[in-house]
Amino acid sequence: MEHLQVGTLSITWLRGGVTHMDGGAMFGVVPKPLWSKKYPVNEKNQIELRTDPILIQWQGENILIEAGIGKGKLGGKQKKNYGVNEESDIRTSLEELSLTVEDIDRVLMTHLHFDHASGLTEPDGESYTSTFPNATIYTSQVEWSEMKEPNIRSKNTYWKENWEAIQGQVQTFTGSIEILPGLEMHHTGGHSDGHSIITLKEGEEHLIHMADLMPTHAHANPLWVLAYDDYPMTSIYAKEKWIKDAVGKQSWFLFYHDASYRALKWDETYSVTNEMKRKR
Repeated sequence: MEHLQVGTLSITWLRGGVTHMDGGAMFGVVPKPLWSKKYPVNEKNQIELRTDPILIQWQGENILIEAGIGKGKLGGKQKKNYGVNEESDIRTSLEELSLTVEDIDRVLMTHLHFDHASGLTEPDGESYTSTFPNATIYTSQVEWSEMKEPNIRSKNTYWKENWEAIQGQVQTFTGSIEILPGLEMHHTGGHSDGHSIITLKEGEEHLIHMADLMPTHAHANPLWVLAYDDYPMTSIYAKEKWIKDAVGKQSWFLFYHDASYRALKWDETYSVTNEMKRKR
C-alpha cells in the first residue's frame, strides 16, 4: 500500500479491487489516437481502473474516501463485463495498519455507482450487512435519492444490495458540507446528478479528490469527459472551475481509479511537479 504524509494528514490507499473498462467509453468523444498516448490500453480496448479506497487519518479520526468494489458481490458475468480480476481486500489492508472495519469513523461517497459503493456492504447469508458498522456515511441528497429510486438508465449501477443495509448510517447534504475543519464535500453533478468532490486543507497545503470528474491523470483536459457522464456539460464546467483553482493552489490531486498515479501536483502548464505512483 502507498502512503502520503502531508503535515499531520496521513493518506493510505487500500486494496479495493480493479476493473477494466472500455477505453472509448472512458474518454467519450476523444479519438483513441489522442487518449491512448496518455493512458495504457489493452488488446480489448480496455483501460485498467483501480477501485482503491483512500484512508484519511486526521484529527483523531479514520475516514474513507470511496468504498471499493466489494468482495463476493459480483457474479461471473458481471466480472467479465467489467473486467474484474481482483476484488476488494479492505479488511486485510486495514489489519496491516492495525485497524479493523469497526475503526472507520466516516465514509465519504462522492457518488454511489457500483464501482464505488459495492464495498459499503457485504454478503451475510441471504442478505447483506454494513461493512463499516460504526461509520457515518456521507453523500449528497441528490445522489442518495437516485440511489434508492434509480431511473431506467441508472438502475444498472445503483443497486439495492449496496444501500439497504446502510440506510440508517447515511447523512446527506446539499451544496457543500464541512466534515471536519479543512475537510469538505461539494456537490458538482456531472458524472451523476448527485456527484460530489472532496477538498482538504492541512496548514498551507491543499488537496482535492475530483472523483469521476477526473478519474485518471489523463482526464485533466476539461473537455475530456466520460461517455458514462449523465450531464457532460456540467462535468466540463465543474472541471474548468475546480481544476484551475486547485492547480493555482498547487494542490495534490488524489485518485481512486488511476492505475499509475495515487497522487500528483501539476503546474499551470500541466507538467507534473510532484507525484506518488502506484507500486506494481
